[in-house]
Amino acid sequence: MISTSGEGLSLPRVTCPNHPEACLVEDYRAGDMICPECGLVVGDRVIDVGSEWRTFSNEKALKDPSRVGDAQNPLLNGGDLTTMISKGTGAASFDEFGNSKYQNRRTMSSSDRAMLNAFKEISTMADRINLPRNIVDRTNNLFKQVYEQKSLKGRANDAIASACLYIACRQEGVPRTFKEICAVSRISKKEIGRCFKLILKALETSVDLITTGDFMSRFCSNLGLPKQVQMAATYIARKAVEMDLVPGRSPISVAAAAIYMASQASAEKKTQKEIGDIAGVADVTIRQSYRLIYPRAAELFPPDFKFDTPVEKLPQL
Repeated sequence: MISTSGEGLSLPRVTCPNHPEACLVEDYRAGDMICPECGLVVGDRVIDVGSEWRTFSNEKALKDPSRVGDAQNPLLNGGDLTTMISKGTGAASFDEFGNSKYQNRRTMSSSDRAMLNAFKEISTMADRINLPRNIVDRTNNLFKQVYEQKSLKGRANDAIASACLYIACRQEGVPRTFKEICAVSRISKKEIGRCFKLILKALETSVDLITTGDFMSRFCSNLGLPKQVQMAATYIARKAVEMDLVPGRSPISVAAAAIYMASQASAEKKTQKEIGDIAGVADVTIRQSYRLIYPRAAELFPPDFKFDTPVEKLPQL
């Protein structure tokens, strides 16, 4: 017996007419639904949704008997639901001339193949710099939009994928530098920058401006600096921008100079080269930004900062 419970539209529920509150027992071998109170067969020929074969862990290397394919990919044109016929092994699979009787009438299109290769490249790059799944999904969607518009014809798919990854990171609020993206791809920084501008124009989208705070926690963490130094560096960089001490300077170079100043005033001192290797900027760039903020150093530190080296004894580069 099928009954509905609750108000409004709800899914039908199979119940025993004599014991509607009883939890039915399913006989998987016979395909029956049985009431445990009175033994009445309430439903028969129930479809078993379990696997057809048992698969054991030590049989992974053998032929997989399951008849399901990969998960559906909505980013591909065919939804990745195409059927591929494997190569036959028995005598019945070949005709008298040795040709295969059963062949694939439809193979994956060139556009789907190109997108699939790009998705693999995006996933590989994201794994190398520990990016989460939501950024990979956004990058894949951006690449699909650009590829279908055909607005960047002549550009390498790897370059477009790298630029899409850079845009996705900024849109998700976890920006990476061009050098970080360049380090995990085979594309030059200049080419990624060109594709970045072309994609923003083609998709008519925008990204938020990067600030010094976007990189501070990651740079300080990679340098092994304590929380107090990170907070001081963040405060120094923000005050320097507010006081207009670093006009025209990249937020990355300002952040590196602020970290250098904060570390030199603390017990955890770091060299320009150590900071430059993590931030991806040259030593001379850090020095130039440091010279701009050094004259006002006393005004830049937070009031509760515990100095290991006084301001007047900070390095004069």
